[in-house]
Amino acid sequence: MTMKLRLPGRPEELTIPALLARNAAEHGDLPALSWREGDGWTTLDWSEVRRKVAVLASGYAALGVERGEHVLIMMGNRPEHWLTDLALVHLGAVPVTVYGTSAPEQIAYIARHSRARVAVLEGARELARWEPLLADRGVPLERLVVAEAAEAGPHRTYGSLHASGARVHRFDAFEKAWQETRPEDPLTVVYTSGTTGDPKGVRLTHRNIMLQAVRIDARTDLPEHAEHICYLPFAHIAERILGIYLPLLRAAHVRLVADPAAVGAAVRELHPVQFFGVPRVWEKLAASVRAVLAQLPAAQRESIEAANDLARARAGHRERGERIPAALEASYKRAKEQVLDPLLGLAGLDRLVWTASATAPMPIDVVRFWAGWGITIMDAWGLTETSGVCTINSPDGFRLGSVGRPIEGLELRLAEDGEIFTRGATVFAGYLRPDGSVESAHDAEGWFPTGDVGRLDEDGFLWLTDRKKELIITSNGKNVSPALVENTVKEHPLIGQALVHGDGRSYLVALLVLDGEVAPAWAAARGIEAGPLAALAEHPAVRAEIAAAVEAANARLNRTEQIKRYRVLTGEWGPDSGELTPSLKLRRRVVREKYGALIEALYAEPYADPPQDAQA
Repeated sequence: MTMKLRLPGRPEELTIPALLARNAAEHGDLPALSWREGDGWTTLDWSEVRRKVAVLASGYAALGVERGEHVLIMMGNRPEHWLTDLALVHLGAVPVTVYGTSAPEQIAYIARHSRARVAVLEGARELARWEPLLADRGVPLERLVVAEAAEAGPHRTYGSLHASGARVHRFDAFEKAWQETRPEDPLTVVYTSGTTGDPKGVRLTHRNIMLQAVRIDARTDLPEHAEHICYLPFAHIAERILGIYLPLLRAAHVRLVADPAAVGAAVRELHPVQFFGVPRVWEKLAASVRAVLAQLPAAQRESIEAANDLARARAGHRERGERIPAALEASYKRAKEQVLDPLLGLAGLDRLVWTASATAPMPIDVVRFWAGWGITIMDAWGLTETSGVCTINSPDGFRLGSVGRPIEGLELRLAEDGEIFTRGATVFAGYLRPDGSVESAHDAEGWFPTGDVGRLDEDGFLWLTDRKKELIITSNGKNVSPALVENTVKEHPLIGQALVHGDGRSYLVALLVLDGEVAPAWAAARGIEAGPLAALAEHPAVRAEIAAAVEAANARLNRTEQIKRYRVLTGEWGPDSGELTPSLKLRRRVVREKYGALIEALYAEPYADPPQDAQA
């Protein structure tokens, strides 16, 4: 069960420094923060964390950081980042993490807009993008602090800042500073990742975040002091909640994974009891499992599929709130112990009791796939502007494919066009203006328009349709959810990524990307030489299978939603190449611009039904 700790105040009165003080005093010997060093883990307990935070706060104060000012951070998931964030909060300053993949013009925009005088960076890669801003008269930036001492050049190092903090630290001054913090004070500013246009600065208060953490905690069911594997960027609200704020509330243990690509290895080593992944992470994990299954003998696959069926049947009873038949429960337990857990254990997934996803609609086939392994992904929905979660599935009530029911104290209503509006104490006050004030984003009654479209069922569960601004309106006036079509065609394991286009057109076309893990395994199982994706995309057997996948998807879609033409691309999309945000959401505008000529080519010839070039 989730640890029930003494709160140092009512939920609406909590602050981050008050939680850290409680953790050091009452749970000081519990592990708080771990990170990789060499072949092992280095760990700080909660007492050590608070001592380091106090010293760092003194160091940043000596550097000139003042209450209320923004400090920018561009580092990976490393201890310097996590500790700096808390140290700044204890000074009353406002940490602002910037995505490490941000382009120079995005960095310049955020530096100018936030009016920050100090930025804390990781190393040379970051310095190359930040140093030119020191000479830019339009940017207030004055000082850079660098974590990697060997790469700092003339700039202040994190180590020297910590050392100066140790020299000037005064316990009474530190205590006085954090005790001046009020729940309504800003805790952080999170800049949206910018799927379109310039990012917006979302200012969140201690009260916003603390109520969010308390209410999420009430909807989960975890063992005491559960570890959290922290691998998503701290510039994303999900990891700020899960990797900083909830662990402070729970006095839990954070395991920092600096390289997101190493999260699989960390899971295999640590066998966590909880795991959060954005939909693309769960899709990739499912693809890895499917690739392994494809190599197994037919008899073993049949045994696994039988166990999967039992797990899905059991999940169905739970989903409907029904008592699980005793015979089914007994059969499932045997299958879990003898078939599922040994295989899950190879991936480190055998101890999971809470799994979740958010940020985008989860493909239902991926949810059902994991349900077949006894893993129920508690999908949630929320925005940066809502401090994270608005609705969440939980063990005491879930619907696979939905994003759950509202958290305590949050209201939802749907507009006539299906847009979701929300209000409550976890919803932000407004967007940061360049002068430091806040521009309200609410209507006269306090409702915030989320830009998402959905429906509420009779049991109060929310089902997402799509982003309102991303809905396709065809030339005959029909509304189409691109996510619905994309997720349907991605149900075939060969198709890892998809973009559907058709705004203002009479029919839909699609760009499809082979799954980089499944495609080679699929080819090998059929005696096809597993070359690069570019070669596999041109192989006749692969093209035929993709054609069959599109046909099968179309059979489940109405005529307006069907894909009439498509093209299989030769490389996967990612944050570095620009098609995905750092949180792995599709940047539709970027993809449409990058492949504009290809999309136009799909519309170049008059469409005939059935299409003659559907396998292009």
